[in-house]
Amino acid sequence: MITLLPKTNIDFVKKRFIFFTISGIVSLIGIISLATKGLDLGLDFTGGTLVQVKFEKPIEISAIRKALEASGMEAGIQTFTGENSYALKIKGAQQNVNEIADKMGAALKAIPGNSFTEEKRDFVGPVVGRDLSKKAIFAILLSMFGIIIYIAFRFSNPVWGAAGVVGILHDVFVTLTAMSLANREVDLVVVAAFLTIAGYSINDTIVIFDRMRENMRNFPKMPMGQLINMSINECLSRTIITTFTVFITVLILYLFGGTGINNFAFAMLIGTITGVYSTIFICSPIVYQWEHRPK
Repeated sequence: MITLLPKTNIDFVKKRFIFFTISGIVSLIGIISLATKGLDLGLDFTGGTLVQVKFEKPIEISAIRKALEASGMEAGIQTFTGENSYALKIKGAQQNVNEIADKMGAALKAIPGNSFTEEKRDFVGPVVGRDLSKKAIFAILLSMFGIIIYIAFRFSNPVWGAAGVVGILHDVFVTLTAMSLANREVDLVVVAAFLTIAGYSINDTIVIFDRMRENMRNFPKMPMGQLINMSINECLSRTIITTFTVFITVLILYLFGGTGINNFAFAMLIGTITGVYSTIFICSPIVYQWEHRPK
């Protein structure tokens, strides 16, 4: 195994209440922010105006976006391969379609040396309808239950599965909190980031749980707290290498990936950090806390 750090002997279990408190405070901030500010839902959830335009000459998407932003509009832009046509989408109510489309047209006329024709204007309904939202929530709850069953079967203890699910919920909620505080738009691409974060989080948790199970076989008489600390310390180098690699990759996407994936990259940056945090400071200490609960 590749090692990045010298052998460590950090007592993570002893500091568990400090990190439980930190997570509690962040969660409280998230609840307040979501209750007062809410989320900036994207066009996928709210619906809006669609205007399709075709330019006389080839043009960069950045030039279109810059012209729209100069008029105070932020649009999703989709290009059509082999053509100079672009679909521009802006959030708004159905009764405001013509007003928004006219404003977009006026903004695009400011682009020098490239005329355009409007091919289509329409109202785009929300992609995520009420029925689809219910199905998505049901699928998420079912997947969480499946994770509990899987980890309980693999590690012969349902508490371990429940701790893994708590870690996933923690990571996704912290990321939601960051999106709310930063006024970041949440669309289907960001939802994909949440699912990626959930998968990354549970994978990291299972790695440490697997080491805990192995050490329980090798040292059956070792106290649980000592065994958890040893397992985390043994995996710490691997965890840092993996997290650092993912973080640098996502950071590059955030800095240079462009507007289209900026919110996705932002969510992944937060999720990468909180994913390793929850694995070390939340999931494993929960297992210890359950084992040492008053009986």
